[in-house]
Amino acid sequence: MTDADVLLAGVAAAAPPIGLEDVPELMSRVDHKYIVTASVMARLAAELGDRFSVLRIGTRRQFRYTSTYFDTPDLLTFRHHRQGRRRRFKVRTRTYLDGGGRWLEVKLSGARGSTDKHRIPYDDAPPWELTPQALDFVRDTLLGELRLVAPETLEPVLATDYRRVTLVDGSGSARLTCDTGLVCRDGWGSAPARRDLVLLESKSVDGRALVDRVLRDLGARPVSVSKYCLAVAALHNLPGNRWRPALRGYLTSRRPAERAEVGLRAA
Repeated sequence: MTDADVLLAGVAAAAPPIGLEDVPELMSRVDHKYIVTASVMARLAAELGDRFSVLRIGTRRQFRYTSTYFDTPDLLTFRHHRQGRRRRFKVRTRTYLDGGGRWLEVKLSGARGSTDKHRIPYDDAPPWELTPQALDFVRDTLLGELRLVAPETLEPVLATDYRRVTLVDGSGSARLTCDTGLVCRDGWGSAPARRDLVLLESKSVDGRALVDRVLRDLGARPVSVSKYCLAVAALHNLPGNRWRPALRGYLTSRRPAERAEVGLRAA
């Protein structure tokens, strides 16, 4: 079994670098997600050749991320995603552990698979808390973009940790994030992903990126997957029919019976 993290480090080392200032943000885009083996990832990298560059910040080409997700006590955002609601959202803080600071993000899903992300800097607040200013930002974003009234209560539910390599199309119209080492955790336990798999997310303006065509030729198909929803289903033992293939073959454990000693704040 090939360790996907080691493979991605090699892919990143071989690709020509691109600086953060030259990477398009693509805050409004169409996303396609795939879960592939390390061997498929190696074939994809060979097919792409030098048509994609790798994000480099300083000397790093592979970066550690941690995200804390917020939801209502009855998991409203999880239920809306499970039901496939047309207008749905996620609220999270994302910390770039190797540089880039911390951001509060509101991720919106709309028609035809489009995704819009709105964010503000959040370096001056703990990642597991929503300040009054943060709540105002969430309320204004949901009302202005989706015409939704924000829930009265949003609390930290779980966190995800992973490593990411970002490949950028030479045209600047698409990019591919490659995530390995995913661990989903809450105050009760954790659920790690298999070490031989890579979670890919193809992000492009129109959803027809070169990467999607190459992956299709390699036999890979898009999957319905969300780190947050997978984590909730696994850690809370909740039904996740939409994500059953990923739950069955991607995450390797579920919440233990007894509470773990390490929670969100201590991690």
